[in-house]
Amino acid sequence: METECTQRTFSFHGLGSRDVVARFDGGHVTSDAGGLLLREVEAKFGFLERFARCFVDHRDPDLVEHSVLELVKQRVFGLCLGYEDLNDHDRLRLDPLLAVLVGKADPTGQDRSRERDKGKPLAGKSTLNRLELTPPGADEDSRYKKIVARVAMMQEFFVDAFLLQHETPPERIVLDVDATDDPIHGHQPGKFFHGYYDNYCYLPLYIFCGAHPLCALLRPSDIDEAAGALAQVRRIVEHIRRVWPRVTIVLRGDSGFCRNALLAWCEANGVHYVFGLPKNKRLRRILGGELQQAKEAFEATGRASRVFKDFTYRTRKSWSRERRVVGKAEHLAKGANPRFVVTSLSAEEFDAKTLYEQEYCGRGNMENRIKEQQLMLFADRTSCETMRANQIRLCLSTVAYILMQALRNFGLKHTEMAPAQCDTIRTRLLKIGAVVKVSVRRVCVSLSESFPLADVFARAVEALKAFPPHPIAPAATG
Repeated sequence: METECTQRTFSFHGLGSRDVVARFDGGHVTSDAGGLLLREVEAKFGFLERFARCFVDHRDPDLVEHSVLELVKQRVFGLCLGYEDLNDHDRLRLDPLLAVLVGKADPTGQDRSRERDKGKPLAGKSTLNRLELTPPGADEDSRYKKIVARVAMMQEFFVDAFLLQHETPPERIVLDVDATDDPIHGHQPGKFFHGYYDNYCYLPLYIFCGAHPLCALLRPSDIDEAAGALAQVRRIVEHIRRVWPRVTIVLRGDSGFCRNALLAWCEANGVHYVFGLPKNKRLRRILGGELQQAKEAFEATGRASRVFKDFTYRTRKSWSRERRVVGKAEHLAKGANPRFVVTSLSAEEFDAKTLYEQEYCGRGNMENRIKEQQLMLFADRTSCETMRANQIRLCLSTVAYILMQALRNFGLKHTEMAPAQCDTIRTRLLKIGAVVKVSVRRVCVSLSESFPLADVFARAVEALKAFPPHPIAPAATG
C-alpha cells in the first residue's frame, strides 16, 4: 500500500559486510492478499449484495462516488481482515487490493473527481461512518448523513443467509438461544451494571443454528435474560418454515430461557425444545435417591459418577401443564452437582442420558461461536454514542462472521484449516504479502513465494470456483 509520509531510510543491524536498510518505497504492496478468497465467497453467495439492500440511500446519485454496496464491502472485508476501527480506513483507502475486493473499476483511484482524492480508490472514515451514524429519520434533505439502515431487515437477512447455504432442506435443525455480556467502558445509553457478569454491559441476544447466526440483537442489561426471545424465535421459525415447511425444529437454551410463555408457544406451534431447568428444593427431593446412588458410586471408585432420572414435573404456579424433566444426579470431588432439563422430546426418541449429554450439552458449541465473533470479529466494539449505531456495528460484525464461516465451510472444508477459528484463518491464510500491479487489462497480484500455506490457498480457490454461484434472490422486506 502506498504511503504519503516523507520517505526515510531506516538502518538496521548489518548482515556481515552488507548494510540492512528499509524504505517505504515498495509501491503497491498489500498484506491482505488472502482477502481474494473472501471476494470469491461473496461472488458465489452475494451475502454483501443482499445485506446492502438493508440500507436506504438518500444521497444525490450524481454526487456519489462510493455506493452503499461498496461501503458495506469495504467495512465488512475490513473486519474480516482484522481492521476493527473506522480510523484504519484512512490508510486502507489507499490499498488497491482492498479496492479490488470492494469492486472498484479503477483500483488505483486515479479516476476520482477531486484532485485531492486521486490515488485513494476507497472511502475514508468520515464517509464510512454514515452506515452507522445516520439517524432513522434522515432523508434527501438531511445535511450530511443520508444512508439509513433498516435494522429489522438486517435481522431477516441473517436467516436468508443461513437458508442460502443449503442446497436441500435438512430434515432437522436445532436453534440455540443464548445471551452474553458486552462490556461497556463509556457512557452509552442502555448501560447498566449486571450482577452476574459483575460489570457495566449490554446483554445481546443471540440465536444460532450450528455455526450460523440467525439473530444478533443488542439489548440493555437491566432486563430478564429471556426478554424478547419469544418474538425473535417466532420470527425466525416462521421465516424458515416459509422456505422449509417440513423441517423439524428444536429450540435449545439454558435455564435463563426456561419461561412458560416460550415453552407453551413451542408446544402450540410444533417446535420441540430442550431447556435447562433451575434447581429448587422440590427437584432435589425428587432426585434424592439418584443423588445418593451417585455419591456411593463416587466413594467406591473415586471417579465422577452420574445417574439419570426421567420424570414428569409441574411448577406450583408458573407452568401451565406437566412436562417431561430429566434429572442428572452427579457427584464430583467437590460434592453433589445436580442438573435438570425440561423437554418436549419423547423418551422413545431420546433416553434420559442421551437427551442430557448429547441434545442438551451440545449447546456449548454455540458459546464458542459467540466468543469467536466477539473476540475475533469485534462484535464487542460497541463504543458509539447511540444504541442504534452500536446495533448496526453488531450486525456488521455478524455479516463478517457469516462471510468467514462460509469460507471455512465451503472453501476450507477438506483442508487442515477446516476446524480453524476466524483469527487463525485470518493470520495464517488471509494475511499474505503481495505486490499488486494494475494495468489496463489486468490486476496482477504477485503472492509471496515463501507463503507456507500455498497448497491450502490453492485448494480453497479450486473448491470455491467449483461451487455454483447462488442466484441473488430478492431480499426480505422489513
